[in-house]
Amino acid sequence: MTQAIPPAEPATPWLLRWQGLLAGGTGPLASRLSLVAGLVLCALMAGLPLVTRGGLSLLITASGLLWVLWALRTPPGRIGAISGWLLVMLGVMLLATGFSPVPVAAAKGLAKLVSYLGVYALMRQLLAAAPPWWDRIVAALLAGELATSVIAIRQLYGDTSALARWADPNSVADGTIRVYGPLENPNLLAGYLIPILPLAVVALLRWRSWPQRLYAAAALVLGAAALLLSYSRGGWLGMVAALGAVGLLLLLRAIRHWPALWRRLVPLLVLLLGVAVLVVAVTQIEALQVRVMSLFVGRQDSSNNFRINVWLAVLQMVQDRPWLGIGPGNTAFNLIYPLYQQPKFNALSAYSVPLELLVEGGIPALLAGLGLLTASLRQGLAQLRGESAWALPALGAVAAIAGLCAQGVTDTIFFRPEVQLTGWFCLASLAVSRTADAP
Repeated sequence: MTQAIPPAEPATPWLLRWQGLLAGGTGPLASRLSLVAGLVLCALMAGLPLVTRGGLSLLITASGLLWVLWALRTPPGRIGAISGWLLVMLGVMLLATGFSPVPVAAAKGLAKLVSYLGVYALMRQLLAAAPPWWDRIVAALLAGELATSVIAIRQLYGDTSALARWADPNSVADGTIRVYGPLENPNLLAGYLIPILPLAVVALLRWRSWPQRLYAAAALVLGAAALLLSYSRGGWLGMVAALGAVGLLLLLRAIRHWPALWRRLVPLLVLLLGVAVLVVAVTQIEALQVRVMSLFVGRQDSSNNFRINVWLAVLQMVQDRPWLGIGPGNTAFNLIYPLYQQPKFNALSAYSVPLELLVEGGIPALLAGLGLLTASLRQGLAQLRGESAWALPALGAVAAIAGLCAQGVTDTIFFRPEVQLTGWFCLASLAVSRTADAP
């Protein structure tokens, strides 16, 4: 009688063979890694809008070092689709740095990207090892959002002279008072709030006690009010996309056992109702009407005119270096862009996330970004019919990404740490949700 041969274990990728080298190590920190990592991440997420850039840098660096220590103690696992695309993105940016016309400046951008990936890796490791930390990190994120929203709303009742600097006299929306909270920029405030709002909706449904739900509801209402008062057109589009997506996804999940006909009709009717409400709001509320109509006046609006001129200059940069770009980071951009800019149209970025990827890493970077987006959406939408405990967090993460994408078409606020780190948290949640459902 022949014995069955056990299946061979897959070989560890060479990229991960350093993990687990200290698996037998002991010590007070080793036994409390998840607790220390969770506290550091909670401090980071709560302090995003409130801590100085130096403080954020320390917390980001600490997160990366904690992940390295944790990885040395943990055998390597399977690289998922999201992590795989992030490695592809890192590889493209490494090549772009090597071939950059300003390699020293590009190296600074690459180092910043690596530090953010360290935060993502620690989040993914923590959520996989201790799922309850998802709720704690979201609670910390909502704490910072509540403080930011209150500060922003209170600005309407204080001295408005500082707010007046965001009222553009050359815009069709001249005279609009825009709040910015502690972030000093209305568009940055809006970008910071966009991905948090759908997470607050998920927390409201996921948490059980009434104090917890009131906390999430307050964060949702005040955050939405502060975002509206920022009068950021991209922020409004992002909020509509994020809250609309989370509402639609939750509806699809709630009716997943209904008859097929109703599963098709109900979402369609809800979408039509939502569009009708938006149309009525824009046509009946003058402040909304003026701000929304400024999207369609082309170069007559100074903000539109500025972005159009920057985009034209950036497209020339892409045409000159289409395959590997100029290298990652705003330092490299600030050195190269003046060679292409039109007079009086200086810029710190490409004012469009797809264009920023093209100018920094060329066509491969844009393809890697699209691959990452596709993998993220696939893993999140897979939770529509499942019964996993990660279903609601995954759907909230998908909605947050939808909102960031809507704003990212015409702005690059996403690359600021106050916004980008929440995006990494959403990606980590999606990566872990897929791992949890794998056999």
